[in-house]
Amino acid sequence: MAKKMAKKTAPPPAQVFPPRDVSLGLTRAEDVAFPLRWGIIGTGEISRQFVSAARECTGATIAAVSSRSAENAHAFAGEHGVEKAYETYEDMVAAPDVDIVYVGTPGDVHKEHSLIAIESGKHVLCEKELTSSVADAEEMYAAAERHNVMLQDGVWTRFFPAVEHARHLIEERAIGDVTMVQADFALVYTLQAVTLAYGDAKPTKIQVGGKPGGAGGAMLEFENNGFAFVASNAFPSEFPEVTEFIGTKGRITLEQPAHCPTALTVRIPPVTPSRYMNGNTPSPMQRFEYPLPDSIRMPRPFPNQQGFIYMVEAIHRCLAAGLRECPQFNKAESLHLLEMIQAVNSLRA
Repeated sequence: MAKKMAKKTAPPPAQVFPPRDVSLGLTRAEDVAFPLRWGIIGTGEISRQFVSAARECTGATIAAVSSRSAENAHAFAGEHGVEKAYETYEDMVAAPDVDIVYVGTPGDVHKEHSLIAIESGKHVLCEKELTSSVADAEEMYAAAERHNVMLQDGVWTRFFPAVEHARHLIEERAIGDVTMVQADFALVYTLQAVTLAYGDAKPTKIQVGGKPGGAGGAMLEFENNGFAFVASNAFPSEFPEVTEFIGTKGRITLEQPAHCPTALTVRIPPVTPSRYMNGNTPSPMQRFEYPLPDSIRMPRPFPNQQGFIYMVEAIHRCLAAGLRECPQFNKAESLHLLEMIQAVNSLRA
C-alpha cells in the first residue's frame, strides 16, 4: 500500500476527554494510524457523510464501494474519490484489498449485508440500528465470532468526547446515584442514554404513549428508584433534543443536539436540591466544549456528522490492539439496547 500523507484529525488529546479504549489502557492513541482499507456498502446520504469524515482518520483508505446498481456505485466512487467501484456486494467483500466494511444501507437489510461481509472474513461497522430483533443480532454476532472479525454496532453517539466525559462522571458517581434520565429524539438515541446511565439493568416496568413516526414517549422504571422518560418527536417540530442525567448529588446535561453533542454542562451544588435548600441560589455550573475537527469538509451535513471520525478512529485503535469490539459500545450493550427498543416498540403497536 502506498504511504499516505499524514491527516489532520481530532484536536490534541489535552483538549478532549480521552476515549474510553485509551483511558482503559486497551489501546494506544497513536494507533489511529493503523492501516485499514474500507469498503462501503450503500451509496445513500449516510454513506456520503460517513466517507467524508472517515477518510480523515490517519490510517483509513476508502478503497471500495458497492451499491444495488453498478451505476450508483461508479457515480459514488467518482464523486467521492473512492478507489474502486464494484458491480455487486459479493464482489467487493471478496476483494483482497478490503479489510473492513461499512454497512450504510437501510435497516431492513443490515443483517443480510453484514453477514455477506462477515462470511468473507471482513470486519464490519454496521449503521445503527444494527437490526430489528435481538435474535437477528445474536446471529450476526455469532457469525463474527466464528470468523474472528469485528462486528461493531454503529451507535456513534457513544464515541463523542462529550459523551465519553458524561460516562466517566456517571461511573465515578460525580452526580451520586442516577435517579432519572430524560431524553428526546429517535428511540435508538434516547434509549442508549438510558443504558449509559443504568448499565445492564433491565426495566421492571415500561409504559408507552403515542405511535411510531409521531410524537410519543416511554416511561421505564428500574430497581433502586431508577426512572427514565424518553420522548419521540414528530417531524416537523422544533424539539429541544437534550439529554439529562439527574442524580442525588448533581446533574449532567448533554446539550443539543444530544445524539451528537459537542458540549456538556455539569451542575454539582453543595446541597441538593440547590434552589430549595440554598436560598434559591442556582447550582454552580461547569460547561465543557469539544469542538469538531476543523479539517473535515462536508457539504450539507446532518448535525455534527463530522463526528463519525471519533468512532472510526476508535475502530482503528481497537483493531490494532487485536480487539473485536469497542468498549464505548460493546456486544452486550448492543443486545441490551435492542432488547429495550423491541420491548418499547411492541407496546406501541
